[in-house]
Amino acid sequence: MTTTYAVLSEGLEKSFGSRGNVVHALRGLDLAVAEGTVCGVLGPNGAGKTTAVRLLATLLRPDAGSARVAGHDLVREPDAVRRAIGVTGQYASVDGDLTGRENLRLFAKLHRMRGPTGRKRADELLDRFELTEAANRPASTYSGGMRRRLDLAASLLTRPAVLFLDEPTTGLDPHSRNQIWETVRVLKAEGTTVLLTTQYLEEADQLADDIALVDRGRVAHTGSPAELKALIGSYAEAVVAHVDAMAGAAAVLDQLTGAEPDFDEERGTVGVVTTDPTLTLPRLVRELDAAGVPLLDVSLRPPTLDDVFLRLTEDRTENRAENRAEGPTDREELVA
Repeated sequence: MTTTYAVLSEGLEKSFGSRGNVVHALRGLDLAVAEGTVCGVLGPNGAGKTTAVRLLATLLRPDAGSARVAGHDLVREPDAVRRAIGVTGQYASVDGDLTGRENLRLFAKLHRMRGPTGRKRADELLDRFELTEAANRPASTYSGGMRRRLDLAASLLTRPAVLFLDEPTTGLDPHSRNQIWETVRVLKAEGTTVLLTTQYLEEADQLADDIALVDRGRVAHTGSPAELKALIGSYAEAVVAHVDAMAGAAAVLDQLTGAEPDFDEERGTVGVVTTDPTLTLPRLVRELDAAGVPLLDVSLRPPTLDDVFLRLTEDRTENRAENRAEGPTDREELVA
């Protein structure tokens, strides 16, 4: 079956600044997001995630490369792209002096949804996001979670085919975060394609069908959460009864996996990464016991996306330093 892509970019590049002080935010971004899916975009701070969203949402113009969003060329058909998308940025765009209802009605007018049509859609979204009771209060009196939900409601006024969510749950309490998560699940079920950037690895694990790991302005790794976890393998760990037993535990783990174990004398642990699908916890316990290793605990756990992120961006300290030197601030990107 042929895959139809809601977002497809090839070689997108974007730089800021002038000669002698050039900032290379994107260095050839290739991204493919299938229709009706959620794509999580992960990466270290300054990797280019927000720049990518702003390019794909037509807020910035690429220096090189090409992209199609909802079937429309990003450069040649920007108006068609804008009609097909919704955008929720890192910071709420609502007007604090207006009420929740007034905010949505204002956005409806900007989308040329005038009269009863705009008012009805605004009321539908207020109800959907549990904001009806607060609809006539100024948005400045809303909690952070309420403002975020109002901002998301504004981006859904036109029922967009593609929704860009740039770190939508940053700073929210768990209840508000869960509400946003449920909204994303419902949107996907309704056929909306969602491109989600996030710093919360659990969020991507919960919501994303596919993940694009961005590093230094390029997509470094792609795949489903399960596929990316499989890249780094499981982690086998033995907690020994005393430090003298660590060498014996390390010998067993080395023999089983062929990998060099890690030691933590303070915790009394010996651990190793393994990609061997035949290694099971019962086998691990049997081999350690047969070697006479005195144990307090043994575990074999699959990796989390946090493990994937840290392992695949091991040079992240250098990366952050480089991007601080090169990467523009949010304000600079908006001006650019």
